[in-house]
Amino acid sequence: MNLSRATSILAISFATVALHAQAPKAILDQLDAASKTFKNAQANVLSDVYTRSIKAHDTEPGSLYVERSGSATTMGAITFDPSTKAPTKIIAVSGDTYQLYTVGTNQDDVLKATTDQAKYNSLLTLGFGGSGSDLARAWTINDQGPDTIDGVKTEKLDLVSKDPSVRNLFSHVTIWVDPTRAVSLKQIFFAPSGDNRTATYTNIKLNSSINKKPYAISSKATRINH
Repeated sequence: MNLSRATSILAISFATVALHAQAPKAILDQLDAASKTFKNAQANVLSDVYTRSIKAHDTEPGSLYVERSGSATTMGAITFDPSTKAPTKIIAVSGDTYQLYTVGTNQDDVLKATTDQAKYNSLLTLGFGGSGSDLARAWTINDQGPDTIDGVKTEKLDLVSKDPSVRNLFSHVTIWVDPTRAVSLKQIFFAPSGDNRTATYTNIKLNSSINKKPYAISSKATRINH
């Protein structure tokens, strides 16, 4: 190979690396723009929890909604029994209050968000309506390039939290985000133990009317404040 050809190949290689390095800013700019028009999202969810110690997967179908107004976020999520399709748990996040309702025990565990709890709550809504600026502020981002999920063009981003307390929970999180809509189509949360949780989102609806009745927690539930 002559010197000029080798130089050209090196130049193309460096240009490709440079373009890839610039990709996060372009993606974050798209997320910034999309977040300004984001009001809410609804989706079906399939969760797959992998426990490394027993090499087992536990899958649960569900649904969720995320609603944002200014800096305030409201969220509701339901998990269903895979065989009966009956609700098993309801999660509700509103302001500084986090609730976990277990249908079988009729128990409503309520936590008031401390600074740390607020950070953990934000994990529940990661990739739904958040701005690119907020993402970059909270996470070290490794852009792993474009990927297509269910015919939708996404960007695969691997995230490491800048907060040590979050890293104690999750060493890193990988999300496949549609930056034009500011929604995730897939997320994997990796725990330091080797366990992980994969969430896949389908039938995503944006900025539409939300029926919140299925996400309501019964007033007759046994409320336990933590």
